[in-house]
Amino acid sequence: VQLRESGGGLVETGGSLRLSCTVSGLSHGNFLLGWFRQFPGKERELVAGITWNSGEQYYAEDVKGRFTISGGSAGSAGNTVYLEMNRLKPEETAVYYCAAALTTDGSAPRQYNYWGQGTQVTVSS
Repeated sequence: VQLRESGGGLVETGGSLRLSCTVSGLSHGNFLLGWFRQFPGKERELVAGITWNSGEQYYAEDVKGRFTISGGSAGSAGNTVYLEMNRLKPEETAVYYCAAALTTDGSAPRQYNYWGQGTQVTVSS
């Protein structure tokens, strides 16, 4: 199983970025794909999640209305899940990871079985 993120980079306050996560080796069954972020010295936190086959979505409270997760089998995007991030803030500068959990309900990092290498998102003030 491999997860590979792309799409990070530098953006100004209020700007947008779209992250992509390509999943290989997990094409069968339903599972949860989550986007996490990690600030320096902090634990990873779940930003958004989507169930692969059914497309049910979850968002952390502070990104609702600004971030959109899409893709997976239900979204007809094949083996890719996206995180569209709008109106970004400097305090959202972090490393963003995608991860897969062999369950359809989980928000804690320990519940996720597979991780990508992470992609840096920097929001300039």
